[in-house]
Amino acid sequence: DMNTNKNKETTFKENMVSEIAKNKQEKKLNHKKFPVVGIGASAGGLEALEAFFKKMPENSGMAFVVIQHLDPNHVGMMPELLQRTTGMKVSEACDLLTVMPDCVYVIPPNKSMSIVNGMLHLFDPVEPPGLRLPINIFFRSLAADREEKSIGIILSGMGSDGSLGVKAIKEKNGIVLVQDPVTAQFDSMPLNAINAVLVNGIAAPEDLPAKLIDTFQFMQDVTEPEIENKDKSSLKKILLLLHEQSGHDFSLYKKSTLFRRIERHKSLHQIEKTQNYVRFLQENPKEVEALFKDLLIGVTSFFRDKAVWEKLKESVLPDMINESSGGHLLRAWIPGCSTGEEAYSLAIIFKETLEKLKKRKNLQLQIFATDIDQDAIESARKGVFSSNIKTDVSQERLSRFFTPDGDGYRVNSSIREMVVFAPQNVIKDPPFTKIDLLSCRNLLIYMEAELQKKLMALFHYSLNPGGVMILGSAETPGNQVEGFEELDPRLKLYKRTSTPAPAELIDFPLAFSRADRISSKTSTAPKTIENIPVLTNQILLERFAPASVLVNENGNILYITGRTGKYLEPVAGKANWNINVMAREGLREQLPTAFKKAMQNYEPAYLHNVNIGANGGRLLVDVSVQRLKGPDPIKGMILVVFTDMPAKTETLNIKTGKRKPGSRQHELEVKLQKSYEDLQSTREEMQSSQEELKSTNEELQSTNEELQSINEELTTSKEEMQSLNEELQMVNLELQSKVNDYAQANSDMKNLLNSTEIATLFLDKELNIRRYTDSVTSIIKLRNADIGRPFTDLVTNLQYPEMEAHARRVIKTLRTAETTIPTNDERWFHVRIVPYITSDDRIDGLVITFFDISLTKKLEIELKNTNTELLTKEKALAVSEVRYRRLFESAKDGMLILDAETGKILDVNPFLMEMLGYSKQEFVEKKIWEIGCLKDIAANHDKFVELQNKEWVRYENLPLETADGHKINVEFISNSYLVSDVKVIQCIIRDITARKKAEEQPLVKT
Repeated sequence: DMNTNKNKETTFKENMVSEIAKNKQEKKLNHKKFPVVGIGASAGGLEALEAFFKKMPENSGMAFVVIQHLDPNHVGMMPELLQRTTGMKVSEACDLLTVMPDCVYVIPPNKSMSIVNGMLHLFDPVEPPGLRLPINIFFRSLAADREEKSIGIILSGMGSDGSLGVKAIKEKNGIVLVQDPVTAQFDSMPLNAINAVLVNGIAAPEDLPAKLIDTFQFMQDVTEPEIENKDKSSLKKILLLLHEQSGHDFSLYKKSTLFRRIERHKSLHQIEKTQNYVRFLQENPKEVEALFKDLLIGVTSFFRDKAVWEKLKESVLPDMINESSGGHLLRAWIPGCSTGEEAYSLAIIFKETLEKLKKRKNLQLQIFATDIDQDAIESARKGVFSSNIKTDVSQERLSRFFTPDGDGYRVNSSIREMVVFAPQNVIKDPPFTKIDLLSCRNLLIYMEAELQKKLMALFHYSLNPGGVMILGSAETPGNQVEGFEELDPRLKLYKRTSTPAPAELIDFPLAFSRADRISSKTSTAPKTIENIPVLTNQILLERFAPASVLVNENGNILYITGRTGKYLEPVAGKANWNINVMAREGLREQLPTAFKKAMQNYEPAYLHNVNIGANGGRLLVDVSVQRLKGPDPIKGMILVVFTDMPAKTETLNIKTGKRKPGSRQHELEVKLQKSYEDLQSTREEMQSSQEELKSTNEELQSTNEELQSINEELTTSKEEMQSLNEELQMVNLELQSKVNDYAQANSDMKNLLNSTEIATLFLDKELNIRRYTDSVTSIIKLRNADIGRPFTDLVTNLQYPEMEAHARRVIKTLRTAETTIPTNDERWFHVRIVPYITSDDRIDGLVITFFDISLTKKLEIELKNTNTELLTKEKALAVSEVRYRRLFESAKDGMLILDAETGKILDVNPFLMEMLGYSKQEFVEKKIWEIGCLKDIAANHDKFVELQNKEWVRYENLPLETADGHKINVEFISNSYLVSDVKVIQCIIRDITARKKAEEQPLVKT
């Protein structure tokens, strides 16, 4: 039994572990079932976000993550602001938060964020504020996590953040939508995203939700089984159209890739059937070009898959450098280079490796980077990249190998010279050979196995024995491993062995050859006959003008007149058209001196009897060098004119029969002396120039360093200012939203105060007017311009000279002051002065309220008059109002005087106030059912109607409750009568609680 129980327990535990593992696996698989929408926005993005979420349905089944450039030191209000525009739950993201559908998550300030397995991960950014690109970081992680269910939306913002992220999303066949730049407050981010990839839609923020839902639904409808059953004829027609227009063959590309791109373009143009899309392509050549561009999938970045580059730097390149057998050049080939990031990355890594080894500094790496996309090649040749590369390139490498260029960076010339870019179709064009390193990453994954096999054979042919081949992370040589050995299977590094490749014929697809549309047209127009003066001048120049050469200030030949072959000759090597280089022997030594002399002014410099060696003989020439003063085209240029001189005949000595050596010797001495003088002058000038150049060089070097430092500081300051500007934009929008809320609250408060029709005056501590309601203007003469003035300076109708003293006493004692005051126009007001208490429990002024009790006073006076008349007539009452008042106030029963029509309490005696515990102000001008304890009397309005309709009403035992909650029983008697044509109801309330208790007390037996 014990063994059985143990087995059952073991089985139960195993089942539990299996169930937990199964739940984890299901959870891991289910996290990719719903799409996640990343929304990137910067300056001006709040308005666009609000417009977007107002139109976004609450039950779309998508999760939304908002990434913005936020001020690190500012507490954001974005979740609260967005919550007002959508019914979805909006919250600030936190670390390890699982993303749920139909929820909105907002990145917190001073954080970067990524998503892995459906869970948000927050981390502190390592870049300074001006260099942060949080949108790129999140979009890349989103593409890796959700793949085809990743959605990126770019809204208004400055800079180019997000353009690299949308490339990653498009590579995973996700969806990219962009706000129409025309509607964006700042269009830089939308424009950069549009230029980076072929987006799925461009629309205003309020139209993006509908486009998002339609695009996602359309993409979901395209499943793999449907792709397999597509009309093959339509696909062939599309490939044929691509062939005819681009000259490139896509027949061996993977069909799934082709159909996904075709379906994407169909969704962009809202075309359902492939046959209709074929017709659309036939009618729109621009769409064929767009489809061709999309099929190229030019997605790349600097130092992509960093582990590969670390491996190259640590072991592959050092081994290659050490094993190079005395050569001075290594060759690398990168087919499918796109815009050149990978080629430049390889050049940078090679430079760093060579510096690290500290040897073979004369060794160079020649990189051949090719791609089928001519536009991508042109972009790569420029070597200019946006500021987004800061995400992938460290600050150290940016400062060493790049220079700021506008809003981006330009590759330094030392790196640019290592790379040769050329357009090439790797399928049909001749390959590069004798290659030491070949990097073909993420190209083979788009091709069928047949084409992959052919390219692998081609790469084997191109590589030298021992050469290294790098493939993409999702690529493998497959069955074509013969001829390669694995260096690192995880990083996809392979080495070509000396084993020859299998001898089989590689038959690449033939590309359509387009006819050369350039037609050479021969001109058939008859030659015009020039006039006689022009022909005459031409003949004179050809026959009689001396040979001459027009050069610029550097000596470069611009124009030649006559035959100059006797004086000038081309030099061996690269063509050089400088006259100092082309001058023949004899002229070459003297021409620079004359040239330099002629540059000093416009006077001609002459060389006489220059002995020139020409074609094995000697020639005497006079040379004239003069700087021209002519019009702008030739002003400042140098004209060199050659004039042949007759050869001198040497005389013979009659006695000896020998030539006289005197003239020849003298000539050589003169020539030698002149050479010495020229040499000395040249040395002095050279020394002087050398000193000046050295000084200038030092100054320029210092200036260059200063300028470079200033440039770097300005670039950093510009980026920080841009980031700060974006953050201030967001803070400004949030503050603007707060101001709008406060304005709305202020408007509501003003309407509330005016609707009460209670005159209210707000004063500060110095008794200056802060605010007032409209009703106050009927008591005190106020205008808007009076705000800030002491209220005592204003004209008032109140007969209340003590009001200032009472107000100051309230501020001092913090005790409320109340009084009844008449006005000059025979009105009465109950004035109440209370302290103004702020939300942080601080006294900041006064609030004075004026209750109009004119009607009560009128009724009181009329009641006094009426009572006086009744006392006189009936002789049972006092003959004066004073006696009546004293009787009313000294009565030992509670008394109320009511307006029979409205039920308002006109008067109440002190006994009733003492009995119930309420002040007179809590009775007067209130309706009888509005008094707390009297609700029991008239809560049912029918009772008051009974008082109105009957002249006399009596309730013998009526329960009441005093202000302090004490229960009493009263006898209530009312009678109605007219006072000055006003019907009033007099109520007598007598406390019978003691009598009631006595009646309820049981008799005591004696």
